[in-house]
Amino acid sequence: MHTPFIYLRGLRHVSHTVFAVNDGQKFYYDPQTGKRMAYSSGQQIKRAVLEGLNMPFAAITFNWEIDKKENKANQKEPHSPCDPTFADQLLGGYMKAGANIMAVKRRSPLSISPMRPLHPLLGGIANPTENISFDRTAHTGNHKVKVHWTSGKERGPELSEEELKEWLTSNTRTLPNRAFIQDQTRASGLFVYDMAIDLRTLFCVSTNKFEPELYPEMEAKLREEGWKEGKNIFGNCLICPKDRRKEIIPALAKALINWRITTNQSRTFDPMGIIAIAISDNANQITYAIRGDLRVDTERPQAMPVIDLSAKADFFVTPTAKSYVPGAVGSADALEKAEEQLMKMMSAYKYD
Repeated sequence: MHTPFIYLRGLRHVSHTVFAVNDGQKFYYDPQTGKRMAYSSGQQIKRAVLEGLNMPFAAITFNWEIDKKENKANQKEPHSPCDPTFADQLLGGYMKAGANIMAVKRRSPLSISPMRPLHPLLGGIANPTENISFDRTAHTGNHKVKVHWTSGKERGPELSEEELKEWLTSNTRTLPNRAFIQDQTRASGLFVYDMAIDLRTLFCVSTNKFEPELYPEMEAKLREEGWKEGKNIFGNCLICPKDRRKEIIPALAKALINWRITTNQSRTFDPMGIIAIAISDNANQITYAIRGDLRVDTERPQAMPVIDLSAKADFFVTPTAKSYVPGAVGSADALEKAEEQLMKMMSAYKYD
């Protein structure tokens, strides 16, 4: 291995799905076409990867304050235990800071890009927009309807059952148990994402006291649990025990390949099938290993997905590729082989 990094580029097919539901579909404007491009953030993908580990998460402390005068509860910043014995803390990083406490921070050894269209002409936000509904009309008796009198912007008292029946009859109106949500969008097309794994810090936690990653009591805990003294390019550190590494490496390899966005599937489920994966120790190679080429021999601008086997990378192509990439040849065990390659590369690095 020439560098202490593993670079991965993945290509997936996204079909009429939603990456976020809180404020609608996340998007950015492509400067070349001026079109809105749907994307899934790197943070969302990292969360999906950590959930894919199928290992216990460290317990987070959620802090609240109650204002006695206003009798109102206000949420404060949650606190992480900053405990790298948990895989989500070791791999996902953490930070804890506040008044009268020592700040500690660990940067995640996983750097993950947003998942975005392979090319502006090969994916994006599907048109037109759609209207969806939150419908409970099939079980009307189980739900409540509250109606208040209003005067301008001021809200008045709630109508009694008799007042509401009178108003509905006299105005020939209905108030169904249904709410409409307008102008919603979905994402479709070929989407690509990139990952970088820093092997230097993957299983090493710094013991630097000037920018600490550990509280003194946590450092003592790690030593008691068999973490050994080591040194990397950044200085002195504690190295995760070999037996624990053997547990995490296959779980991480599987999660990096097979992660699924599961936090937004209330509107629609999409497996987001993997078309191809390229793995290399050279970031420049994966940038063109899987790409979208602009065609200029057509009346209208078009793009074509390309899996460029001339790149210095290991390719893992699934049978799905034949549906979208001209000339692609896939194999049913491609993803298993990708997991094996990641495990081989992570295990080969000399952490001790």
